[in-house]
Formats: sequence, structure tokens, C-alpha cells
Amino acid sequence: MLALPVQIADHLLMQKPHLVQFTRYPAAGECKSRLIPAVGAEGAAAIHRHLTEHIFDCLTKTDCRVTLAYTGEEASAFKQWLGTGAVFTAQTRGDLSQRLMAFVDDAPIIFFGSDTPDLSARHVSAAIAGLMTHRLVIGPALDGGYYLIGMREPLPQLFGDMPWSTDQVMPETLRRAQQMGIEPLLLEPLSDCDVPEDLQQWPALLELASKAQPSADIRRCTMKPAFES
Repeated sequence: MLALPVQIADHLLMQKPHLVQFTRYPAAGECKSRLIPAVGAEGAAAIHRHLTEHIFDCLTKTDCRVTLAYTGEEASAFKQWLGTGAVFTAQTRGDLSQRLMAFVDDAPIIFFGSDTPDLSARHVSAAIAGLMTHRLVIGPALDGGYYLIGMREPLPQLFGDMPWSTDQVMPETLRRAQQMGIEPLLLEPLSDCDVPEDLQQWPALLELASKAQPSADIRRCTMKPAFES
């Protein structure tokens, strides 16, 4: 394993990680498309809106720098929706690999999606603390991907030519880490909410979707599903 120079390693250990959440604007028909057959376009948008808010709140309660990497609308729309607790940065063009790699040079960094209902402040804190002792921290998703990935130094090799949206993401990530001589810290596995079958785990999300109403003005969810603390 190639060791970092002592001065650089010490600097990275003392530096708080940059937290980056990826999401898109919750317009009906433009998000959570795989849930639409089960709950309709408005219902899927309501679920996506809630999950984005839930994870955003978990991140902005830390003392780390937070960036919301957005797509689907202008920054002003996201600020009106979510407030000013983060930096709002448009996702770069390209596939997910390219969008992630646009941020890796800002390591230490932890990436989050917006699909994990059971993510909590505890998981965020564990990831932040994990980078003090490990070069790589991963929160495995039960569908074979991950709900967060954090790195102490830039590791773009973990993102290029990745079979995204398959159950091979986590195994391939671990294989690449092993090839690089990196032993990752693995956090508690959690489920993502991506397909209709996933909704059985969270009846409160189904209730939220059933009460969704068409609206051109995206605001904070007024109904809070029961699984929130």
C-alpha cells in the first residue's frame, strides 16, 4: 500500500470531510420513476421530496461543509425549497461516474444519495468518524450498491466504468479497493427505496404518497412519516 506523506496524512486527518448529497428536483414524473406504477407521479415525487429533505437535514445538523449536488431545476428553486444550510452546486454533465469524480479532489469527502429512509445522524457521524481511522468508508445498501461512500484522499478509480444501478456496485467497489491495498470500514447495511417492492418496509411512505396533491410550488413536506426521529 502506498503511504501518504506524513504531513499530508496529518492534515487530512484533522480536516472535517465535505458532505455531498446528490438529488434532483421533485417534479412529478421527473423523479423516482420506478415508483410511479405503484404510487403515481405525484406520489413518487412526494416520496422523493421527503427523502431528500430527511437526508439533507441529517447532513446539515453536522458541523461539516455540506453541498447539495442538484439537477432538474435552477439553484434558486432548491434554495427556496430547502433553505440556505448548504452550498448548491449543479451536477456536471455525464454519467454518475463523471458526476462523482467532479468532486473527488475535494477529499476528505463523503457522498450520499437521496434514497435511504433509515439513514440517521448516527450513520452520518459514524462515516465522519470512520475517516479518522480508514482511507475508505462505505455504507452498504441491501440491493448491492451503497448509500454512502467516503474517502480520505481522492480515489477516482472507485467510480470509473462502474455498473451503476446493479447489484454489482458494492462487490466491484470492494474488489477495486482490495486491488489498491485499501481495507474499507463497512457501516450498517441499509435499504434504499427505489422500486415498488421496497415500499412494503415503510408504510408511512405509502401514506405520504397517497395524500400527495399536484403542486407547482415545492415546499417542505408538511407530513412527517412515522419512521423519523
